[in-house]
Amino acid sequence: METITHLKWRYATKKYNQEKVSGDKIQQILEAVNLSASSCGIQPYRIFVISDQELKARLAEGSFNGQIAESSHLLVFAAFNMITTEYIEEYISMAERQRNLPSGAMSDMKNMMVNYFAGNSDEANAIWAEKQAYIGLGTALIAAAELQVDSTPMEGFDPQQFDTLLGLQEKGLHTAVILSLGYRDAANDFLAGMLKVRLPLDEFAVAAP
Repeated sequence: METITHLKWRYATKKYNQEKVSGDKIQQILEAVNLSASSCGIQPYRIFVISDQELKARLAEGSFNGQIAESSHLLVFAAFNMITTEYIEEYISMAERQRNLPSGAMSDMKNMMVNYFAGNSDEANAIWAEKQAYIGLGTALIAAAELQVDSTPMEGFDPQQFDTLLGLQEKGLHTAVILSLGYRDAANDFLAGMLKVRLPLDEFAVAAP
């Protein structure tokens, strides 16, 4: 299974070299995330792709993660602040068009989602949206590894700083998690040559009684 080989190769890269990831590979990673699973399929997050070095440096201020500024590209997974009825209606209309269904064919699903999210607080829905973003993050990690692009998932940053610099509040979004992409500086990354450490599979995955 090629995926296993790729996952053995990947690690949370600590130091990047100056080589840039091609636009084609970035697009492939983004397409993989776009195809990723999300509850109800409604993708309640957006990805901001940052390659500008000055902006990456400003985003990195105050963080212990040097990979933010050093990376070739930074992906910012920004979750919805609210799940609105308007968004659900637009999503359902899009789904009907893409599936060549008549208007209203998915009204039962639309009503179910509207009622469900309306019954939750905005805070609960925002947390739910963040969890969906993390599913996308996992897909991005696997896709990058398949393309032999190094990556580092990170939470050690100032989310308010990210939200402000990217104007996310005005877009109804907030930063959930970030992912740096690039190529490892093997000579200066102490983890580059180390064996990946994981629990034995029979201890990690246990058959239910």
